[in-house]
Amino acid sequence: MSVNADSTEPLWMPRVAVVGAGISGLICARRLQEQGFQVTVFEKSRSSSGRAATRRVDLSLSFDHGAQYFTVRDPLFSQFVEAWVERGIVAVWTGRIVDIDGRTARPKTDQPVRYVGVPGMTAMARHLAASAAVQFETRITRLDRGENDWTLTDSAERTHGPFDHVVMSLPAPQTADLIPGHILEDVVRAVPMTPCWAVLMGFERRIELAWDGAFVQNSPLAWLARNSSKPGRDKSVDCWVLHASPTWSAAHQEDEPQLVQETLQAEFAQLTGSRLPPSIHFAAHRWLFSATPLSLDQQALFDPQSGLVVCGDWLASGRVEGAFRSGVAAADCLIGQIVRDSR
Repeated sequence: MSVNADSTEPLWMPRVAVVGAGISGLICARRLQEQGFQVTVFEKSRSSSGRAATRRVDLSLSFDHGAQYFTVRDPLFSQFVEAWVERGIVAVWTGRIVDIDGRTARPKTDQPVRYVGVPGMTAMARHLAASAAVQFETRITRLDRGENDWTLTDSAERTHGPFDHVVMSLPAPQTADLIPGHILEDVVRAVPMTPCWAVLMGFERRIELAWDGAFVQNSPLAWLARNSSKPGRDKSVDCWVLHASPTWSAAHQEDEPQLVQETLQAEFAQLTGSRLPPSIHFAAHRWLFSATPLSLDQQALFDPQSGLVVCGDWLASGRVEGAFRSGVAAADCLIGQIVRDSR
């Protein structure tokens, strides 16, 4: 692993495997590729996004059932977002947001600029994945560390590698299960992650409410959003996403989806005081690993001896911006090591 001291261009760049094609894994891959690293991203699903996900039922029915929007504070993230806005990948969501306690809705006093992907939250990940070498539908089930490199094995017993470094961009429990006995396992496994039930509803006609999104207190529900109010969405069908609270989701983690749908839809009707129109779509999705109750801000974990890096929004205060910051930090761990080794 040598670098020409008179140039930023390395004579030979490491091979890196990134496990997980969410925002953190993809931005890490992009940043490494820009520095000349040979990067392969492995994703178990058919497409990229992680929890910045959109479920498209048909041309008029789509639901952002994971991350609902994002805000921007980090200067580097701000640069990316500005470029995405110019390219139409993201846009500002000007939906009216309220707080609900009981059946009283009050406008939010703090109203940061809220961005969404266009035409769905997956737009950012799809954009980042377009320039990456991503192997979709490849679930990594084992990591093996040799004397100087890593080999990955997938669920079909195919091997991938060798790689000089591995970046794990998965929820904490899934990461811990793939690194048994590693020095980082206990640190990662100690991070709890809470589930979240999401209910997706499409109605024949618009529900007349004076708001488009709501943070809910003292209820099984924590968030309500008129998905069709976001820019770039089809507004011919009134589409809603409901997120249950972490406490309720954990208590009902193993409930049948139908029961979850019915319970949370009834709570939605009670909170809004609305007689709901007939539905044309009704589904529930369980995010088993949604967020962590801990106030972490470690950004990334790195073991330079084995070349393993761990990243994810759960390490950087959550949310889309946290995923971005963590992916950047993971890449910078490896870039920094290359620079140090070249001296």
